[in-house]
Amino acid sequence: MVQRILWALLALTPIAILGRFVFHLDETTLFIIAALALIPLAWVIGEATEHAAEHTGPGVGGFLNASFGNAPELIIALFAVANNLPGVVRGSLTGSVVSNILLVLGAAMIAGGDGKVDTRSLRWQLFAVFGAVALLAIPSAFSWGGGSQERHSLFLLSIPISIVLLAVYVVITVRNLRIHRATEHGTPAEGSWTFRNSIIVLAVACVATALVSEVLVHSLDHFGKQVGLNEFFIAVVIVAIVGNAAEHGGAVVIAKRGNTTLATEIAITSSMQVALFVTPAVCLLSWIAGNGLPLSFRAIEIITMAAAAAFAAWVIWDGRSRRWEGIVLVGVYGLMVVAYALA
Repeated sequence: MVQRILWALLALTPIAILGRFVFHLDETTLFIIAALALIPLAWVIGEATEHAAEHTGPGVGGFLNASFGNAPELIIALFAVANNLPGVVRGSLTGSVVSNILLVLGAAMIAGGDGKVDTRSLRWQLFAVFGAVALLAIPSAFSWGGGSQERHSLFLLSIPISIVLLAVYVVITVRNLRIHRATEHGTPAEGSWTFRNSIIVLAVACVATALVSEVLVHSLDHFGKQVGLNEFFIAVVIVAIVGNAAEHGGAVVIAKRGNTTLATEIAITSSMQVALFVTPAVCLLSWIAGNGLPLSFRAIEIITMAAAAAFAAWVIWDGRSRRWEGIVLVGVYGLMVVAYALA
């Protein structure tokens, strides 16, 4: 019954797109429709990833989910850069890193209960997040002493840092994929999708997610004014959660089915990809959109990203997933949301 409802809700995707570009519905209505439309899309991405993982193993499956799921995040960020909203871009990137390794990982642990996690790749990825935050703190610190966060000198400083982050991302990704390919051998269950069909569904669902996410971001400013939320809070909490809807829904669905290894891989791989790939890619591509984006984050953004990685490392270090640890992570995320609201 639940699956039938989710399949039926996929009809909201064309409604949201047509409502935005053809019928020009009011922005509050668009926000509600787009938010609801992302729920079944996230479920479809989770389904396709789980079927693909049966052929590849959980490590490669988590990489596929994070890669397809972060495509909308990159597109949303570039749209925001083009609209000269640098604070929204940095806030959404911060929120993505934090929400993936606290909210998504925590919710997956709660849904999955006791289970295994693959510490071989997860530890490396969390170390990479720490390193990325340390590098991002360099241009950020120069903006804390006063002056504009959008200074051209900060953008020039951000360019070599972006190149280093991308290089590290390639090294870590290649290493992890080699480990998983050498040790994991997927055995598809009877009735599972073919690997080719799984990838096709993932690609189509992620394109649809990108379009619906654009509709939602377009209506966020109006929605925020209606409910009295400021731009930073909208970016770091709402836009981040929306942009990562695929990982949020997919990881929880997969964990509930007992595959905690794949669910935790999705959450942490996605966070690592945002920190080491999406963030520097947005910076380097921002000049194409006409506005160079300095990687000058607020102090609270740097602190919360580092703290989120620390808490995630603590809960996965022993190689087990436990429900109470998930509750702790979600609770910490709640405290960070309060901090963002006060900031």
